[in-house]
Amino acid sequence: QVQLVESGGGVVQAGGSLRLSCAVSGSFYNIKAMGWYRQAPGNQRELVATVGIRSGGTTNYADSVKGRFTISRDNAKNTVYLQLDSLKVEDTAVYYCNANLARRALGGYEDYWGKGTLVTVSS
Repeated sequence: QVQLVESGGGVVQAGGSLRLSCAVSGSFYNIKAMGWYRQAPGNQRELVATVGIRSGGTTNYADSVKGRFTISRDNAKNTVYLQLDSLKVEDTAVYYCNANLARRALGGYEDYWGKGTLVTVSS
C-alpha cells in the first residue's frame, strides 16, 4: 500500500505563512513527480504547484500563487513541501498532496492522493 500523509495546515491571518509537508510511505518503485492541489468550497480541485523528483526538479505553479508559494522536495525522505507566504483569504481551501509513481519496475505510473489538509486564511 502507498500512503501520502499531509501535515501543516491550520488557521492563519491574511499576509501570514504556513508550511505544508507530505510524506510518501509504503511499497513503490519510483516517484516521477509530486505536487499540491487545492479545493475550495463549491470549486473544483485545482493545481497549485508540482515538482519533478529527478535531478533538476522542474517546478510548475498556478498563476495565482506564483511569487507567493514555493514547492520543494527531499528525495531521500520521499517528502514534498509547500511554503505558503503572503497568504490571501482566497487561498482558503483543502490542500491535497499528489504523487505520480510506479509501484513496480515494469509497472505504469499512477496518481496517488493524500486525504488533504485544511488551510484557512482569515481577514
